Amino acid sequence: MEFSWKRNLIVLWIGVFFCSTAYSISIPFIPLFLNTELGVERHLETWSGIAFGITFLASALISPYWGSLADKYGRKPMLMRSGFSLAALYFLTYFIHDPYLFLILRIFQGLLAGYVPAAIAMVATNTPEEKTGYALGIMATSGATGGIMGPLIGGLVSHSIGYRESFIFSGFVVLVAALIATFFAHEKNFNRSAPRSSVREDLKHAMENRTFLTLLILAGLATFSVMILEPLLTVYVLQLGASRSEASLQSGIVFSAVGIATLIAAPQWGKIGSRIGFSKVLFIGLIGGGIGNCLQFFVGHFAEFGALRFIYGLFFAGVYPAVNAMIVKVTEPSFRGRAFSLNQSATQFATMLGPVIGGVLGGVIPIRWVFVLNGIILLTAAFLLRKQHMEEKLHAPSGT
Repeated sequence: MEFSWKRNLIVLWIGVFFCSTAYSISIPFIPLFLNTELGVERHLETWSGIAFGITFLASALISPYWGSLADKYGRKPMLMRSGFSLAALYFLTYFIHDPYLFLILRIFQGLLAGYVPAAIAMVATNTPEEKTGYALGIMATSGATGGIMGPLIGGLVSHSIGYRESFIFSGFVVLVAALIATFFAHEKNFNRSAPRSSVREDLKHAMENRTFLTLLILAGLATFSVMILEPLLTVYVLQLGASRSEASLQSGIVFSAVGIATLIAAPQWGKIGSRIGFSKVLFIGLIGGGIGNCLQFFVGHFAEFGALRFIYGLFFAGVYPAVNAMIVKVTEPSFRGRAFSLNQSATQFATMLGPVIGGVLGGVIPIRWVFVLNGIILLTAAFLLRKQHMEEKLHAPSGT
């Protein structure tokens, strides 16, 4: 059968959607699971924070290794490895009754992750160059859709059948992602004859590529800017006048606003980037995200906050597709799996650090000022990106 990049894109979009959904199903009720099922009563917040963050730390540390294997043996085997392993770990969680064993399983979830970066690398290397931006923009919507649907499904499932049984449900969902990768994903013309490099060599290679290193920093900053607000949004909704009985629903709407904006805007940014250049799209996304964050200082009502979060999301939706497309352009195909795994390491470290620092800042300064600080970080990143771009132009040989 003739290879179809469009078919592959659809298949991998569905796979990432199921994988992201399975993960986000369980996140909202982890504190409740620790309390009601595992008997954690003292220091519940600390236990919850560790259970959340330790997965991302493990994933960040191991990702370069999986990226090296992906470039040697193919991205499809990494999809299968991650999908089936995560399904087994979700099933095992059903039988856990000790909080320490739960933390061990959470560590292994991080160590065996890697479905999403492998899928993105597979799309990036199996799509015609002129269509790469569009394809990566489409892929950005799969994780966003899973992030929106997961908590909603998780709330319904945990309410209907229980917290423990919800992990069985998550296991079946991620098992679907694994089966999709096994039977429907295709990798075209993959060369397995090249020697596999060490992680140290990969890091050295990445450090020598200044543009790629800048993209890793920007991806980390972008993720940090999202995650620093995670523990604060619900509190901010309360400060804007929401009643405690409605705060959960209204916070869910605010959380979803950015995801819905991403679904609408990310594919369009991918198309625009193919026309005007992804560096410009990244600059616009960072500027829009920075200004959008700063403006949230001034909101006085929940509805204004939700509307502004949506508008901010329309601009910020361009950041990740632009970063991914630029990674494709500045790295050679043989390094692509490792490049996206290093990108995942950067974002996972930021995912772990963001909520911790956000929680600390929220206790030290008014939450309104955290939005301003966040906006300044994104604006600074935008101008640093533009400065480097100008320096590269100045130092480029004449005629190029």
